[in-house]
Amino acid sequence: MKIIILCLFTTLNVFAATLINGAGATFPEPIYTKWFAEFKKTDPDTSINYQGIGSGGGIKQLTAGTVDFGATDAPMNAEETKALKGPVFHIPTVIGAVVVTYNLKLAQPLKLTGEVIADIFSGKIKKWNDEKIAKLNPGVTLPSLAVVVATRADGSGTTAIFTDYLSKVSPDWKNKAGKTVDWFRGSVAAKGNAGVAGLVQQSDGAVGYIELIYALQNKLAFAHIQNKAGEYIEANMQSVSAAAGGKIIKEIIKNDFKLSITNSEIKGAYPISSFTWLLINETMPKDKGSKIVKMLNWSLGKSGQDLATDMHFSPLPKDLRDAVLAKVKTIKLN
Repeated sequence: MKIIILCLFTTLNVFAATLINGAGATFPEPIYTKWFAEFKKTDPDTSINYQGIGSGGGIKQLTAGTVDFGATDAPMNAEETKALKGPVFHIPTVIGAVVVTYNLKLAQPLKLTGEVIADIFSGKIKKWNDEKIAKLNPGVTLPSLAVVVATRADGSGTTAIFTDYLSKVSPDWKNKAGKTVDWFRGSVAAKGNAGVAGLVQQSDGAVGYIELIYALQNKLAFAHIQNKAGEYIEANMQSVSAAAGGKIIKEIIKNDFKLSITNSEIKGAYPISSFTWLLINETMPKDKGSKIVKMLNWSLGKSGQDLATDMHFSPLPKDLRDAVLAKVKTIKLN
């Protein structure tokens, strides 16, 4: 009899566990993976499975109803929103940076302007000792290596952030920003931030765009980029946070948390900074929905935001976090 009771108790415990599935952006995947592992320690009966498949893939799976939440680095556009079965909230979680990373043996970081970056990723600059790059880096010995441009093969929020920046600094890129881009013939592509980082690591002279944490984890060099104020800025927590300062907080709250902060006018701001968002259904089943709400409150609270800094993401400003947490309270649970 005792054995039967024990088996029944074990079975009930298995059924009491909650599995939540999410998918989307690889840009914030390192912090989401860390968050969900730490959150499980506070709620052992809840497991959150997150698949970094790119922002485009996350939006498609959320729309199809095959995941409980999505994640994107670019707000959903009108066409994507129209395809939804019900309203979805954009919940900003952290602020990150897209860096221009390269495989060159140099004594100091490259300095690049938006115009030169646009020319590199358009295939116009073919050698690293090109006059345009040399002019920005006096005293640096640049090799006569071919420039190998690495891009994303999947629908990518990182691509959307990067091309959004290019569209603001180069006439050639105007109206061409998006999650997928027709790159020039001769560029190479891989899936995910990790895939692009791998391509850069493997080829001398390669250059790509990835989220900052992927460059740091893989010990890849990345450029100091000239911002709108004319300063050459290194991507770090301070410069990324600066991009979301000042009047930006009021603007993002007014725009339902959907706002681009690339090419910021703010002094000291890194120019390819961006919020990243979780896509949360406004109405959810009570069992999973209550767990997702609990996870959001934890992630946006002190514990979650402190972990973000450990992972080289910038936490949300307090005023913005307060507004986002107020939004979370309006999620409806059936």
